[in-house]
Formats: sequence, C-alpha cells, structure tokens
Amino acid sequence: MKIALDPWMTRFDYSLEQMMHMAADLGYEWIEFAQRDDFWPYFTHPTANDAQVAKLKRLMKETGVGLASCLPLYRWSDPDEDARQAAVRYWMRAIDITVELGCDQMNSEFSGDPNQRERSEAQFWKSMDVIIPRIEKEGIKLNIEPHPNDFIEKGIDAIHMIRAINHPNVGFLYCVSHAFHQEAPMREVIEYAGPDLKHLHISDTFDHRASRGNRFILNPPGTDARVHQHLEIGDGEIDFEDFWQILEDVKFDGIATVAVFSQEDKMVPAYANMLKILSERLPKA
Repeated sequence: MKIALDPWMTRFDYSLEQMMHMAADLGYEWIEFAQRDDFWPYFTHPTANDAQVAKLKRLMKETGVGLASCLPLYRWSDPDEDARQAAVRYWMRAIDITVELGCDQMNSEFSGDPNQRERSEAQFWKSMDVIIPRIEKEGIKLNIEPHPNDFIEKGIDAIHMIRAINHPNVGFLYCVSHAFHQEAPMREVIEYAGPDLKHLHISDTFDHRASRGNRFILNPPGTDARVHQHLEIGDGEIDFEDFWQILEDVKFDGIATVAVFSQEDKMVPAYANMLKILSERLPKA
C-alpha cells in the first residue's frame, strides 16, 4: 500500500521546491500531484513546459518523494461540445506530462452536470473514445471518483459506469469526504466495488443531511449547491472505526491519499497527524 499526500493547500504559497521538501520532511514517500497554477490549473490547459517538468523530476530525485498519481480536472463530460473538446485536448497534454514524470496512475472526477445527466453521460463516452486508447498505449491506469455536483454522484452508480467502460486500466476512487453524498453507506459502496476499488481519498466531513437537511443553511432556499468538507480525521462525523474495519474486511491494498483541504491555517501539523493515523490504522501500511 502507498500512503500519499495531496498537497493541494500548498498551491497558493509554496513553490514546487517547498512543496516537495515539506512532504519529505514530514515523512511522506509519495504525493498525489493535484492542481497547481504553475503546472495544471483547474479546467484549463496545463501550464508546465519541459523545464518545469524537468524541475519536478529533479526534485523527486532530490527528496526521494515519488508520484503515486497525478490528478488533473477537466470538463470532459461538459454538455457544451466546445468545452468537452477543449477538455480532451488538455487531457492529452496532461497525459504527456504524466508519462514524462514516470507516473503510471491518473485520477479524476466524472464532471458534467447532474441536471443534464443523459447529455453529460453521452459526452463522457465521446471523451472515453479518445482517452482510453491513449492511456492504454501509455500503460496508464485511470481511477475516477463520483464528486458532488458531477453527473454521477452516487457511489453505486459510479461503479456501474466504471464497469461499463470495461477496461482493466480503469478503476474506482472512493473519497471518504463524499460519503454522505453517495447515498449508500460506506460499507455497501466499498464492498460492492470489490477489486474495482483502487484508490482512497481520506479526510473527515460533516453530514450535511442532519437536522432534516438544515445542518447548513443555503440561500436562496432550494438551491442545489453541494456542501462538504475535507477535514482532519476526528473533526467531522465519519465513523472511522467502521471505515478501518471495512478496509480490513475487503483487504484493501491500493493507494490512500491524505486529502485535507479545509485547514490551511494548520496545514503542516494536519498533514503530519494524518500520516501518523494512516500509518497506524491502514491495513498493510
């Protein structure tokens, strides 16, 4: 098993050098390389040139921190065809970068529009027609997660879609902070995923459904905005004792990423504490 850090909170104030050295100093051996404006920003073309890629490769060697996965986010299921085609172009460049970095794992989200599910799904399949042959050629594995406000938000539905892709390089990513948006309980989703579960994003969150849906007040009333957090373990309402037991029961042996995003004011101690907990509690960690 690999325990990785998603250093997303460093993207505003840390250089690549600072990010990699911080991960190494905390004891991480792997990172999940997510959005940075100087590498691959949200939803737009990657900005990294050959020199930037070479710099990261040098820092990996210098710090001993490897890339467990790369996580670009593009609108590959957008109902707008121009946006979808642009996203596929961005994916091709992101794959180029991932290959050059020597990483064979990419993660992403379903994207799209939950209010236009059928159209989004059709767009997703058009993108898969291009992306699947490319990742197969490069030997890259791709894990996809259902995210709040994607065209697929429910865990079981996401597993069905991944199985419909029917390719050994494509797997399921379960994010604990999205558990209350996935409808089915954690155990049901994780056990149903079985060997298709390849990657975990681990952080805590509150149950937005509590108080008859009034845990968080959103205005205007009736808005369909989604609310969740990415907190340190123990700061939310996930039953982590149950979660550890589920992972033991299914004999999970994939990649687990620390995905704490909500606590930039105590970022370094949060990352350190999460590594300690995961190292102690994950099976085979």
